[in-house]
Amino acid sequence: MDYVMENKRNFIIGAVALFATPFIVRAQEAPDRNSSSFAAQNWQDHFSTLGNGAILADITSRALHYWSADGSYRLYPSSVPMTEDLTRRGYSTIIRKRISPTWTPTRSMRERDPSLPVMMASGEVGNPLGTHAMYLDWPAYLIHGTHDTRKIGRQSSSGCIGLYNDHIAQLFAVVKTGTQVRLL
Repeated sequence: MDYVMENKRNFIIGAVALFATPFIVRAQEAPDRNSSSFAAQNWQDHFSTLGNGAILADITSRALHYWSADGSYRLYPSSVPMTEDLTRRGYSTIIRKRISPTWTPTRSMRERDPSLPVMMASGEVGNPLGTHAMYLDWPAYLIHGTHDTRKIGRQSSSGCIGLYNDHIAQLFAVVKTGTQVRLL
C-alpha cells in the first residue's frame, strides 16, 4: 500500500513539474521591469580619483553607487528617467543640497502635463522631490527622494535619479557639495 501511495505522490509531483516548467522558463527569460541588477562597481572604472567622493548613477541597472573620500561604498536602488529622450548621461557635480526642497516643474514637464502646478512648496503633499534633494550642475537634474516608493526600480522620472526618502537622507548626510557624479 505504501508503494502505491508513493508512486501516486511521485506521479503528481512529476506532472506538476512537467506542467510548470514552460512557465518557469518563460518567467526567467522575461525582463523584470522593476528590478535592479545590483552588482558592485569599482570607482576606478569611472573616475580618475575619489576626491571628496563619487556617485555613479547606473541608469540601465537602476542603481546608485556612492564612494566616500575614504573609499567606503554604498549601493542604493533608484528610479531613472522614463525615456531615453529625458536621460542625460555624462559627468556632473553636486552644486547644492536642500532639505525639504520646493519643486518647480520645467516648461517641458508642464507641456507634457498642463495640470502640473507652477511650483510646489516644500512639504506639500504630492511634492515629487521627497525629503532631500542634491542638485547637479546640469539645470533641472537632481538626485532626490520620493514619497511614491512604487517609482524606485522603475523608469519613472522626468530626468532625475530618485531614491527612497530614508536612502536620500543617508546619502545627503555624507555627500559634500562638489562631489563628482556620473550618469551612465
